[in-house]
Amino acid sequence: MPVRPDDIALAHRLADAAGAVIRPYFRRPAGLELKEDRSPVTRADREAEEAMRRLLDAERSGDGIVGEEHGVKEGVTGRQWVLDPIDGTRSFTAGRAIFGTLIALVEDGWPILGIIDQPVQRERWIGVTGQPTLLNGAPARTRACAALEGAIVATTSPHLFAEGDVPHYLALVAAASGGAPRQGPVYGGDCYNYGLLASGHLDVVCESGLQLYDFAALVPVVEGAGGRMCDWNGEPLTSASAGHVLAIGDPARADDVLEALHGAQGHEQGHEH
Repeated sequence: MPVRPDDIALAHRLADAAGAVIRPYFRRPAGLELKEDRSPVTRADREAEEAMRRLLDAERSGDGIVGEEHGVKEGVTGRQWVLDPIDGTRSFTAGRAIFGTLIALVEDGWPILGIIDQPVQRERWIGVTGQPTLLNGAPARTRACAALEGAIVATTSPHLFAEGDVPHYLALVAAASGGAPRQGPVYGGDCYNYGLLASGHLDVVCESGLQLYDFAALVPVVEGAGGRMCDWNGEPLTSASAGHVLAIGDPARADDVLEALHGAQGHEQGHEH
């Protein structure tokens, strides 16, 4: 089933509802707690997801929901709304407006609609399969990248990677920096990095250990802007993906990025997890 205009309108209303909850908490006490996995959560995270789920229960009761804070609701339509109310809670609690609300519509495991919403700066990227990505209603485009050397690479933090993934990431950074590590990667940013890549400000984003709610919304946004989203083997991202995520602004650099991650021999053999 293609994405309908009312799906797009609903996605915007979901983002509006989440933003209305989040903004009053920004740079104010928000009840910070640590979850069992030691990741942070606040009242803003939980209440924003609750607001979105209320809308979905009212208007898409047959669709499934996957939310970071309130779990999975099974559906009957083959469609799931995938929600991360605050992607980048650490940035949110530090008063940095580089977090975002992620909203995706996934059909039979494939992301077909995605929103990255920065509610404080009021920047909203929306990507829909088969349509150009928009930032606040205007087309967003990735930029050309003539060579991997000199490309701007971003990640939230290599501390979030599984230990065995860090050497691959550092190899990519080395290839991009061309032996000038002081001109190294951009750190921090969470989902905001993918919006910046879609708008032509970054060239590569590399992450490890993401969940479906962390990456589903990013796929239509980046690809609708002319970029490529894939795992560390170059395979498309679906609900079955293991959480190794690459966003490449210029698809012509995809082979260079994969070769840098694994080395020539490692790329031939694949990257197994």
